[in-house]
Amino acid sequence: MSSATRIAKPVPFWQSIDIKESIIIDRSLLMAVVLVASLGWLMVTSASMDWSQRNFGNIFYISIRHGIFLCLGAAVAWVVLRIPLSVWRTFSALLMVLSLALLVLVLIPGVGREINGSIRWLSLGFMNAQPSEFAKLATILYMASYLDRRRDEVQSKWSGFIKPLFVLSLLAVLLLLEPDFGAVVVLMLATLGLLFLGGVKAGQFILTTVVVLSASVIILLSSPYRLKRLTGYWQPWTEENVYGSGYQLTQSLIAFGRGEFSGVGLGNSIQKLFYLPEAHTDFVFAIWAEEMGLFGSLVILGLFVFIFVRSMKLGRRAFKANQFFSAYIAYGLALLIGFQAFINLGVNVGLLPTKGLTLPFVSYGGSSLLICFIALGLLLRVHHEMEASNAKK
Repeated sequence: MSSATRIAKPVPFWQSIDIKESIIIDRSLLMAVVLVASLGWLMVTSASMDWSQRNFGNIFYISIRHGIFLCLGAAVAWVVLRIPLSVWRTFSALLMVLSLALLVLVLIPGVGREINGSIRWLSLGFMNAQPSEFAKLATILYMASYLDRRRDEVQSKWSGFIKPLFVLSLLAVLLLLEPDFGAVVVLMLATLGLLFLGGVKAGQFILTTVVVLSASVIILLSSPYRLKRLTGYWQPWTEENVYGSGYQLTQSLIAFGRGEFSGVGLGNSIQKLFYLPEAHTDFVFAIWAEEMGLFGSLVILGLFVFIFVRSMKLGRRAFKANQFFSAYIAYGLALLIGFQAFINLGVNVGLLPTKGLTLPFVSYGGSSLLICFIALGLLLRVHHEMEASNAKK
């Protein structure tokens, strides 16, 4: 066989990574994330000082760990930025299988770690990893790859629409066994949004939405503690709920009320003094609103709106350039970050029932921060490959 007819050997994915590659950065998106993450560090520091002192004897314990996770996240984002999107497309199915395996692993007695009645964590020694966070990212990558490969089938046949829903149903069941209803809600919203943007027929989308909503109602009504949370959300100030299922919400609303327009001043929150449990996690925004008021809250809200809109526009530009995998990644990550931020903020202000969801790039939590920065690296990579492709034309 001549050398001209030989089949070229596949190049290992690590050889496609060029650490010296000149990257075209979306500076607006990067600066918005850096700003919200920096303000998040400030929020976590202020909200966690007294809790850290009581539990660890060091007022900056949580702040230092949060800073370490931010540095790790930045390093991971830099690595992800150097990996071609074709690599993620190739390994998207494998990542999905790995996420399912981790979700099964966390449910094995003696392996998964239980905190506050939920088994959602795997202990890695230096941190508790949360497989559901990895599953969110893996799902977006899998769906982006699937929509790219099966776009015509998804848009024209029921089979193309139903196939990914089987995988998502399995994922939802595993998450509900932890239980982590919040993660299921975010994943389903992001996935349905991505399918809609992928061009599924209106009838398919509406039917699936009705089925998902019906299933959600059944899940809520069949679980006493979820139903209790829902009643606590509806009437948090009743004598039964104010110190029960509605306790976190009432304390959060008190924080917002104390903040008024300009806030009580950075570090001067009263609610973080053990009134609002572990305020540096899911309810960190409430402490920020108390200390910085309406104006400070609008700054954070504005940054998240900018990140969402910028990411969606990035997806639209990639779609117009026929870079469909890149487009679906940008769309999916925008929806994932946007929905999770909306739900977290909605819970903080009493717009939505209490859910255990972090505020992206802000709340304390190693798994959440690392996955958010991987998402940032992917979004920046989408921008780079699109700009690099345009420069070659």
